[in-house]
Amino acid sequence: MKETGEIVERENSEKKDYDYDHHLEASKRLPPWTKQITIRGVFASVILGSIYTVIAMKLNLTTGLIPNLNVSAALLAFMYMKTWTKILQKLGIPFVPFTRHENTMIQTCSVACYSIAIGGGFGSYLFALNKKTYELAGGANSPGTYKELHVGWMTGYSFLICFAGLFVLIPLRKILIIDYKLIFPSGMATAVLINGFHSQGDDMAKKQIKGFAKYFSFSFLWAIFQWFFTGKGGCGFAQFPTFGLEAYKQTFYFDFSMTYVGTGMICPHIVSFSLLFGAIISWGIMWPLIEKQKGEWYPNNVPQSSMESLNGYKVFISIALLLGDGLYNFIKIMYFTYASIYGRLKRENLGLAVGSEKEVTETERLQNEVFIKEAIPMWFGVIGYTLFTIINAFAIPLIFHEVKWYYVIIAYIIAPSLAFCNAYGTGLTDWDMAYNYSKLGLFMMAAMAGKHHGVVAGLVGCGVMKAVLFVSSTLMHDLKTGHLTLTSPRTMLLSQAIGTAIGCVVSPLTLSLFSKAFDVGNPNGEYKAPFAIVFRNMAIIGVQGFSALPKHCLHLCYGFFGFAVGVNIVKDLVPKKIRKWMPLPICMAVPFLVGGYFSIDMCIGSLILLVWQKVNGKKAELMSTSVASGLICGEGLWILPAAVLSLARIKPPICMKFLSS
Repeated sequence: MKETGEIVERENSEKKDYDYDHHLEASKRLPPWTKQITIRGVFASVILGSIYTVIAMKLNLTTGLIPNLNVSAALLAFMYMKTWTKILQKLGIPFVPFTRHENTMIQTCSVACYSIAIGGGFGSYLFALNKKTYELAGGANSPGTYKELHVGWMTGYSFLICFAGLFVLIPLRKILIIDYKLIFPSGMATAVLINGFHSQGDDMAKKQIKGFAKYFSFSFLWAIFQWFFTGKGGCGFAQFPTFGLEAYKQTFYFDFSMTYVGTGMICPHIVSFSLLFGAIISWGIMWPLIEKQKGEWYPNNVPQSSMESLNGYKVFISIALLLGDGLYNFIKIMYFTYASIYGRLKRENLGLAVGSEKEVTETERLQNEVFIKEAIPMWFGVIGYTLFTIINAFAIPLIFHEVKWYYVIIAYIIAPSLAFCNAYGTGLTDWDMAYNYSKLGLFMMAAMAGKHHGVVAGLVGCGVMKAVLFVSSTLMHDLKTGHLTLTSPRTMLLSQAIGTAIGCVVSPLTLSLFSKAFDVGNPNGEYKAPFAIVFRNMAIIGVQGFSALPKHCLHLCYGFFGFAVGVNIVKDLVPKKIRKWMPLPICMAVPFLVGGYFSIDMCIGSLILLVWQKVNGKKAELMSTSVASGLICGEGLWILPAAVLSLARIKPPICMKFLSS
């Protein structure tokens, strides 16, 4: 028996050696990184990145909630390139085979492109600078502190702040991905999808593409059909009083938006239900009760959009929820980040490698080898970040005279440690906290600049910080995808740079198109840009304090701030089966400003997915992302022709309205 055991052990050892040798041969057969980036891939990235930028901008300007679209981008990239190569094949034109590396490269470019619409602040801190938001927030609170949004300076500003984020975490990429083995859930899910497409044959891919095409067509045609009934403001299926006219007045109705139904299918269920809970608390209970106090709590004669009216309660209570949730999670993630790093360092005798060689599979050996072989030099990251810090210290004050050069230097000194914490937290939880970390920049610069220049300086400081943090964590997600698909880190970095450059041009143009075609920033319209008013008022608070708030508003803010912190504490203490049903304060805050209609759309998407998972779990897992992506992209694509029709002054022929009998 002992001899037999030794033989088996020897055979297993020989097999492992063979597998490893086989993997080494496989790594040698991989195309060099210069071949992984193609001209057709860049062309595809421009198209897909532009489509996703339009979708992200719509979500930015309507609710400010944007789901992670990495998996969707990988699916669309595969579908686009497979269609392209099939056309060439039928025409008899020779072509280079489509590989997982090219698929990863296109996905990275597309995601980097639409990420600028989010990280660049086009629906939040940047839009908060314009005159309309300045007037909505009460111009008297901060006289003259606005800057109109023009494509020229927005493009230059985006290039300056977003490219710095590409360099900040390059020296730490091996620590985060190989040594600490962080999951980066979205990056991993994208890699699993791409590897599946290119290794499991075309059956799975064909089903997913067919599902995407079917629901894309439905969503696109439904958006066209709806357009014919939207003759004037407040018309169309989007205004259908689903639960009656009284509920409709309090924004409780299904607005037939396939974008939000699809978003509800992609987001975790608790996100959709937290939104609905927030809508019920605010529009169902609080706002009707506060409105009855009109004349006592706030004046009768102030405009509806004024911060001294009901709108003040909406804005500042949502800020209290956001700050409570953000501050708690900021402290928690900082603590766990440093505790985890300290624990690893102590456990490994100050060595950063985690786990022994026995824990590393042969596949992981190959992935690590490719990741390390195509190393990006540390000096490249350090010099790149330093160079952009120096350039931005001189260039940003030329765009915003309220900002001093040393404000920018201070922000860029603080940013790397926060970027590491954010990337570490994102790698563990998939929850990007750049939004919360950037508030440090907002309050810091607002306080330094003082009363006259603090609002603009605070918003710019928020932008500088958020762009670095958001772009760097996006790059880490994509490097994780590249690590698992055996794509060179150099390919990933260059793809991210190309996508960022495309995004810095496309995002300002997209915002300009939306601003000209639609009534963006109108608190009663479709494109409310809710986070613009939130960020502006946070900057005003940073400069002036709470003096301008209506009666009892500050007490309510304290209550909701405490509620946000309390919910998070309880969630961390109770068992997982109870925790998963507790609301997320950061999601609850959105309908306080926007209304309840979109939360109903998202809950319908979540319920569809829940029922589908119960009826046929395997099919739901395989197809849900494709179906959701089709619904989002179909309606999203219609925005472009709708904007062109609006600019050409071609109006829908019918106005469908619902009135009381």
